[in-house]
Amino acid sequence: MVAIRVRVNGVQYEHDVEPRLLLAHYLRDYIGLRSVRIGCDTTNCGACTVLLDGKAVKSCTVFAFMANNAEVVTLEGISEGGLHPLQMAFAEEHGLQCGYCTSGMVMTLYYYLNKARRVPSEDEVRRAIEGNLCRCTGYVGIVRAALKAARQMYG
Repeated sequence: MVAIRVRVNGVQYEHDVEPRLLLAHYLRDYIGLRSVRIGCDTTNCGACTVLLDGKAVKSCTVFAFMANNAEVVTLEGISEGGLHPLQMAFAEEHGLQCGYCTSGMVMTLYYYLNKARRVPSEDEVRRAIEGNLCRCTGYVGIVRAALKAARQMYG
């Protein structure tokens, strides 16, 4: 067992974990955060994307002990006092259907838009989410949602 201390969405957690435990499983099984989805365990789908010390990572390829003394932000942690503009835009622009990929898409776009700090082009949004798979929407609503949120945030 390995002792870890992680701040997740502003709350400090301490646990003893197996060295092979993935961060995605730690967030779901130890902390109970269900927005972190496990779709592939191979970095192909992006459903498990979270921010680790401010950078978007696929948590199915990071061991929990690697987040020791780090800050993790999940979908549950991006809004204060209400839904984030990205979350609202996903609903308004039909950027989700089954919802399985949504949290990973939102976290990837949250990272990208906060890094870009401007309204990107449609092609730039498509490149930003190229590591995330969606089997339902065809990406059109997702791209529209990202652009709408960017206009609200930086327009």
